[in-house]
Amino acid sequence: MTTAIASNARKDMAKLYRAAEPDVLKPLLDRAATSPESRERIMGHASGLLADLRAAQSRGWVNQFLQEYRLNSSEGVALLSLAEAFLRVPDPETADLLIADKLGDADWRAHTGKSASRLVNSATWGLVVGRALVGEGETGPLKRLIARAGEPFVRQGVGAAMRMMGEIFVMGRTIDEATRRMKKPENKGFTASFDMLGEAARTHEDAQRYFQAYVQAIDAVGRDPAAGHSVSVKLSALHPRYEVARRAECVPALTEMLEALAVQAAGHGIALTVDAEESERLEMSLDIIGAVAGLPSLNGWEGFGMAVQAYGKRARPVVEWANSLGRIMNVRLVKGAYWDSEIKRTQVEGLADYPLFTRKAATDVSYLAVAKDMLAAENIRPAFASHNALTVATILEWAGNHRDFEFQRLHGMGDGLYERLVREQGYHCRIYAPVGGHRDLLAYLVRRLLENGANSSFVHQLADARLTEAEILADPVAKIAAVGGARHPSIPLPIDLFRPGHRNSGGIDLSDISTLERTRSAVNVPVARETGDTQAADVKAAVSRAQAAFGEWSKRPVAERAAILERLADLLEEERDRLMAILVQEAFKTIPDAIGEVREAADFCRYYAGEARARLQPVELPGPTGERNTLHMDGRGVWATVAPWNFPLAIFLGQTVAALVTGNTVVAKPAPQTPEIARAAVALAHRAGVPADALVLVTGGPEVGQALTEDARVMGVAFTGSTATAKRIARTLVADDDRPIVPLIAETGGINAMIVDSTALPEQVVADVVTSSFRSAGQRCSALRLLLVQEEVADGVIAMLTGAMETLKLGPTGDPATDVGPVIDRAAYDKLMAYRQQAGARVIKTLDAPADGLFVPPTLVRLDRIEDLDREWFGPILHVATWAAGTLSETIARVNAKGYGLTMGLHSRIARAVEVAEAEAEVGNLYVNRSMIGAVVGSQPFGGEGLSGTGPKAGGPHYLYRFCAERAVSVDTTSAGGNATLLSLDEGGI
Repeated sequence: MTTAIASNARKDMAKLYRAAEPDVLKPLLDRAATSPESRERIMGHASGLLADLRAAQSRGWVNQFLQEYRLNSSEGVALLSLAEAFLRVPDPETADLLIADKLGDADWRAHTGKSASRLVNSATWGLVVGRALVGEGETGPLKRLIARAGEPFVRQGVGAAMRMMGEIFVMGRTIDEATRRMKKPENKGFTASFDMLGEAARTHEDAQRYFQAYVQAIDAVGRDPAAGHSVSVKLSALHPRYEVARRAECVPALTEMLEALAVQAAGHGIALTVDAEESERLEMSLDIIGAVAGLPSLNGWEGFGMAVQAYGKRARPVVEWANSLGRIMNVRLVKGAYWDSEIKRTQVEGLADYPLFTRKAATDVSYLAVAKDMLAAENIRPAFASHNALTVATILEWAGNHRDFEFQRLHGMGDGLYERLVREQGYHCRIYAPVGGHRDLLAYLVRRLLENGANSSFVHQLADARLTEAEILADPVAKIAAVGGARHPSIPLPIDLFRPGHRNSGGIDLSDISTLERTRSAVNVPVARETGDTQAADVKAAVSRAQAAFGEWSKRPVAERAAILERLADLLEEERDRLMAILVQEAFKTIPDAIGEVREAADFCRYYAGEARARLQPVELPGPTGERNTLHMDGRGVWATVAPWNFPLAIFLGQTVAALVTGNTVVAKPAPQTPEIARAAVALAHRAGVPADALVLVTGGPEVGQALTEDARVMGVAFTGSTATAKRIARTLVADDDRPIVPLIAETGGINAMIVDSTALPEQVVADVVTSSFRSAGQRCSALRLLLVQEEVADGVIAMLTGAMETLKLGPTGDPATDVGPVIDRAAYDKLMAYRQQAGARVIKTLDAPADGLFVPPTLVRLDRIEDLDREWFGPILHVATWAAGTLSETIARVNAKGYGLTMGLHSRIARAVEVAEAEAEVGNLYVNRSMIGAVVGSQPFGGEGLSGTGPKAGGPHYLYRFCAERAVSVDTTSAGGNATLLSLDEGGI
C-alpha cells in the first residue's frame, strides 16, 4: 500500500464528510467539465442512446407497465406499496384488507386501453375488476357479476402479479435459477454480479444464514468461471451490529468473514465486490476492505472490488484510497441508494451538515468527476453503474478507444441502453442481479424503485413525454454552476429545520470515529458530587425567596425573559461535555441518551422562548364601539417543579423554563437520585440571567417534595413521575380548604402497547421494538411495555426479536458500545428482579448481566392475554401477547381499558389500520411504523391522558398557557366625553 497517499486520502475524507456543499462541489465542477467540442460529441452520442432507450421502452410489457404506472401517480404508489407488503402476509383476511386498502382508492379506469401493450391493458382490466370487488365506490352489474368469485379470486390474481413483479427485479429465487436465467437470449453478451438478497441482519443467526448464502453463490458461480459472472456482498448482512459504536467487535468479525469469502472466490477465479452502504459505515468498510486487500494469500488475484457512492461528499478520496492499495481493485461507481434515509438521519441527530449532495445534478457532477479519476487511476479497473444516457455518453467520450472498463445496470432497469454497445461495439456490461425469494425482495425493490422513480432521476424523466431531449440531456455541470453549488433550497440544514427563531439543537456525530473517541473521554472525566440536601424546614425559606422575587421578575417584558432562555440554551450546548459527563455518571445515561438529553433541554429553552414571544402578548378582542377589550397572559406566582430521575436535565429544565418565561418564579426540586445535574442546570440558568431568587433549587427526598407542595403560597405544580405520586400531590393541593385552587400539570407513566399486524416488515418491527423497550434500560415513560403481534406472524417476529436481544451489550454507560446500562437505584433493581423471578416459566428470553452493578437484564415475558398486564414495570422488561386478525378495534379497546393513555405504536402497511388507530387509540402520542421513544420538542408534543397525566403536552403550542393567569380588561373609552372615534367617521365615500 502507498501509505502516504492512503493516509492523505483518509484525511481528505475526514475534511469532506460533512463539509459545506459549495466547497465540496467547486473542484468537482472543474474536474467534470467538458470542452464545447467534447460536449457536442457527447450530446450526439447521448441522443442515440436515448433513442435506443425509448425504443426499448416501447417493447415488452414490463417496460410499458412501468411507464403506465409511474411512481408519481397514485396508482404507481399503490402498486409499489402492495408489492412491498403482500407476499409476506400469510393470512387471507389481512391480505384482503391490504388489497382493498391499496387498490380501493386508485383510479384504474383512467389507464384502461392506454398502453400499446395488450398484456398491460389486460393487467389494467384486472385492476379495474379488483377495484370493483374491493372498492367502496364501484357498484352495479360488474360487481354483482363477479362477486361470486369474491376476494379469493382477487387475492390469487394479486399474488400472481406480485410474484411477476418480483421476477422483473429479482434474477432468481436461488443462485442456480439466476445463473440459468443469465443464459437466456435477452442477456446475451452480458455478465452478472449476483447479490444475495438480505441486508441489515438483525440476529447472528440471520448473519450466518446470509454468509452461507454467499458461500453457496460463490461456489455456484465458480462452477463456470469462464462465464465472467461475479458476486456482490453486503457487510451489513454479515453482522447484526455493523455500527461504529460496536466497531471493536464487528470490524474484526467482518474482516474474518470477508477474508473467507475472498479466498473462496479467488480459488474459483471469480470476482467479489463489497457493496457500499450508509455513510456512517464508510470508514469501517475501508478498514475491512483494506485489511483483506493486503492479505498475502490474495496476491495475484485481480477479482477483489468495492462500490463507491457518488452522492457522498467523500467519493473522490475513497477512489484515491482504493488506488493506493498496491493491487488492482475493481471499483463500481454508483449514484447511491440511501439518499432519503441519510438526509433524515442527519436532521434527526442535528448534525452539522449532510454527508451527501442534496441535488440530483450535484450527484451527477460528482459521478462524472470521480469517473474521470477512475479512468486515469493506475490500479483501478472501473465499473460504471448508470442508467443515464448522458453519463454513459460522457464516459465513452473520455475513454476514447479503451475498453478496459465496464458498465453496469440493475436487473429490470435500463433495457436498451447497453445492448448496442455490448453486442455491436464490444463494450462490457454487467447486470447487478438480486437473488432470493420474492418475499425478500421488498427492501431492495422499494429502494431501487424510489431511487429510479424520483422526479429528478433520469429514468423518470425519460418516461415523461413533456420533457424535451434537450431538457433530459441538460448538462449537470452547468446546472450546478448556475446555483453556485448551493444546497437544495427545500432541504435546510438541520440547525434550520424548525420555524424561524427556533434553532434546532446541535448533535454530536458519533459515526465519526475521532469524535466518538473524544466524546468517550469527555463523559468519563470524574464528576465531583456535592453532599447534603435541603431540609424540609428550609423549604419555606426557598418559597419565601421566590415569592419576594415574583413582582420584579413578572414585570420584565416577555421578550427579555425569552432572550434569557435562549442564552441558557446556548450555555447548555457550550457546557455539553460536562453535562453529559454528569448524566452518564449520575443518571447512568448511555452516551447517545446523554446527547439527546442535552439537546432536548436546549430545544425546550428555545421552543418556549419562541412560543412566549408569539403567544403571550396582549390580545385585542372584538367588542362594541367605544370599548377596548384586551386579554393578558400573566404569571401566577411561585411554581413548584418536581422532576424525575429518568430525564433529570431535559424535563427538569423544560418544566422550569416554561414557568419562568411565563412570568412565574420557581422552586425546583429534582429527584433525590439526580441532584448534581439539577445543580449544574440551575447554575447555568443563573449565568444566563435568571435572578437567583427567581429560580431556587431544593434537593432531597419525598419529605422535601411534600413540604414544597403543601406550601399554600405555591400557585402551581408541574410534576413528572409516577401516577401514585401525582395523585398524592393532587390530594395535597386540595386538602387545605383555605388554599387557592391551583393548577397541577402531571406527566406520568403508562402501559404502552405496540400493535403489529401481518403486513408489517419484521426487520423494522424488531429494530423499533428493541429501541422502544430496552434503550435507556427501559426507564422512559414512553417505553414499550406490551408488544401485541398478530397471531399468524407472532412466532417469526418473536424468534427474530429474541435473536436481536442477544446482540445487546450490557455494561458501563461511559462505553460507546453499551446498549443497556444499570437501572437507577437498588430499590428499582430489587423490584424488577423480583418480578422477573415471579414471571418464572413465562420468561421467553433474558440475558446474562454483569455481576457488578445494578443491571436488570432485558427480558421478554409471554402473556396469555392482554389483560394479564395490569401495571407499569419501569425497566427493560417487555411483555408480548397476540391478537387475532380482524380484531384491531377490539385490541385497541382492550388496551384503552387499562386506563393509561401515554403512548401507543402501530406497525402496519394498511392505511385504514392507521385511521382506525388514530380514531380509537386513547393516548397522547401514537407512533406509526417507527419507534415509540424520542419525542421531539415542537414536532411531537409529549404527554398523556387518563392515568398517564393531565396535559397540556410538553413541547407543544398549548403548554405555556397552563402556567398563566388569563386576565381580561375591558375599558369604556367613551367615559371621557363621548366616542370620538365614532363621531369622527367620514361619510364612507358619499
